[in-house]
Amino acid sequence: MNTTTGHASGFTDQGEYKPCNLLAGEYPRIERIITIASGSNLTKGAVLGRITASGKFVLSAAGASDGSETPDAILAETVDASAEDKQAVVYFSGEFNENALTLGTGHTVESIRGTLRSKSIFLRSNQS
Repeated sequence: MNTTTGHASGFTDQGEYKPCNLLAGEYPRIERIITIASGSNLTKGAVLGRITASGKFVLSAAGASDGSETPDAILAETVDASAEDKQAVVYFSGEFNENALTLGTGHTVESIRGTLRSKSIFLRSNQS
């Protein structure tokens, strides 16, 4: 063992593996590519709402009045749409870890649970 690096001789550290904690079960997942509206930098697991007029998605906030106040999908990948609209993969059905979700202002897991359940998106508590 190399006492300087703490690694076994002849081996290189390839980084850390961090498993995805978003998925919580085997319920069939439906993935689609959608458009994230510009002006947001969203992480995997963000709960998205659809803007009625444009059809684009943003982080769902309870106080919105453009249609995006209703949770509609779960973001499947991190996407930076700060400067312009971006394409991203979302889940329209599946079983997800409620502890791995990013919620918009005014939403709680309990306040979105019923709406998402009606869309075949089920939430349960896994590890954080």
